Amino acid sequence: MRLNSALVVAAALQFARLGLAEEETLVDEVDPIPDIVKPSFVPTDLKAPFLEQFTDDWESRWQASHAKKDDKSTDEEWAFVGNWAVEEPSVLKGIEGDKGLVLKDKAAHHAISAKFPKKIDNKGKDLVVQYEVKLQDGLECGGAYMKLLQDNKALHAEEFSNASPYIIMFGPDKCGSTNKVHFIFKHKNPKTKEYEEKHMKDAPRMNNDKLTNLYTLIVRKDQSFQLRVNGEAVRNGTLLEDFSPSVNPEKEIDDPNDKKPSDWVEKAKIPDPEAQKPEDWDEDAPFEIIDEEAEKPDDWLEDEPQMIPDPEAEKPEDWDDEEDGDYVPPMVQNPKCAEASGCGPWEKPKIKNPEYKGKWTAPLIDNPEYKGVWKPRKIANPDYFEDKTPSNLEPMGAIGFELWTMQANILFDNIYIGHSLEDAELFKTKTFDVKRSIEKSEDEAANKAAEKEDASEQSEFQRFKADPVTFVKDKVNLFISIAKQDPLEAIKFVPEVAGAAGILLVTILVFLIGGIGAGAKSPAVQDQAKKAKDAAVDAKDKASDAVSTGADKVATEANRRTTRSAAAADGS
Repeated sequence: MRLNSALVVAAALQFARLGLAEEETLVDEVDPIPDIVKPSFVPTDLKAPFLEQFTDDWESRWQASHAKKDDKSTDEEWAFVGNWAVEEPSVLKGIEGDKGLVLKDKAAHHAISAKFPKKIDNKGKDLVVQYEVKLQDGLECGGAYMKLLQDNKALHAEEFSNASPYIIMFGPDKCGSTNKVHFIFKHKNPKTKEYEEKHMKDAPRMNNDKLTNLYTLIVRKDQSFQLRVNGEAVRNGTLLEDFSPSVNPEKEIDDPNDKKPSDWVEKAKIPDPEAQKPEDWDEDAPFEIIDEEAEKPDDWLEDEPQMIPDPEAEKPEDWDDEEDGDYVPPMVQNPKCAEASGCGPWEKPKIKNPEYKGKWTAPLIDNPEYKGVWKPRKIANPDYFEDKTPSNLEPMGAIGFELWTMQANILFDNIYIGHSLEDAELFKTKTFDVKRSIEKSEDEAANKAAEKEDASEQSEFQRFKADPVTFVKDKVNLFISIAKQDPLEAIKFVPEVAGAAGILLVTILVFLIGGIGAGAKSPAVQDQAKKAKDAAVDAKDKASDAVSTGADKVATEANRRTTRSAAAADGS
């Protein structure tokens, strides 16, 4: 019986030591992620005013900018120093050989643009803008939107920067509480000839995962618009009603010269002049009165002070009675008061006075002189205009990405800018739908493998953590039961207990040899006993280290799983 108990203790130490080794063994048992057949990239034969798949000749169309950033809010100069590359995705690749434009540096300003073969003018036409975004490192703070730049002389003469005039800004943006898909367009005031940004109201949220996401903007000639994410409509509206500030100003405005008359009464209620204070209204009655029914608690310590000198306080060594005066220890709460209802002189408590009414005031009545809240009169807006077709945007001559982000490796691909929604959807079917399906399958398989890995890791080691005594006893009993039939099979099936048994055997051997040595003075016997004792001490030290290491591994394991769970939630 004592041998079994000792074996249980030794096995517990061995299980703690083998915690991480078990984890590594279980990971090997997880089913591998199945291979997913991926198609090879084939350039599309679709035609459009602008269509980009970042084929090998992409550098003939795209020009990275290293201009200075125009920022009047600070004296510090910023330059577009971020690097760009065209490469295949580094995570969840859907199509072999399919490359995209990748923003390479975090916490840097990036700018790159490509001119259209000829300007895009959508007057009297629908406009469709569509492109893929893949946040390979996620996105905590930064943008992944595009700009369609105004076609003008400066576009062809100057380097692209944040100061380059744009007509449309469209795409995802996230930082802090901001999480939206922008749609901003610049509208030209027909009177002043100045441009004003119009921001879409109620912008939808962007997708923050590592899959490819497709963003589509449709501006129709009937002044309606639609935003789609991955082919699903997420926002519908009209250019005339769903933007701030509105495209068209108000027909009438407040007269800036109108003034409120001096006798205008805006007070809706006044005290009733005919009301009188009731005769029994006592304004002097106190808010609180003494509770005459209260009685002093039996355990009240009336002779004990609430504060006493700190009995543990000592006069500082550098205290000088002549200069500092007599030392007085600081006061602390009397501990006896904490054990009773209270200390010191007892007084009856106060309660709310049921007769209290406070100062009397006359009730309010409707003001017979009330005229309402004054508003200035309306006059015709001298700046009024009506543009019934804001979808007739200014001609666009280029596309640009002008971005700052805290995360790198944002990938852009399969850009379509044109007038055919049918062509854009066909382009989506042949590109995005194919890669998205493969990416999702690969991501789901990886997640299932991770879940299975977690479950496998938790099965043995977590049971040991939850109830180590019961767990080890069960293992020892299982080892003994198998060992009675086949010792070798017991060692193979429950190797942790076998290892613990080895440590225990060495310890027993030390005691046996020690007993023999006590009755025989032979130097050879004593030398062998010393060696056995040293081996047992070494085994004991290793077992103690294993317990400490096991506890450390438990903490590391919990932290690793928490980190992986947080990463999975962020990638969802």
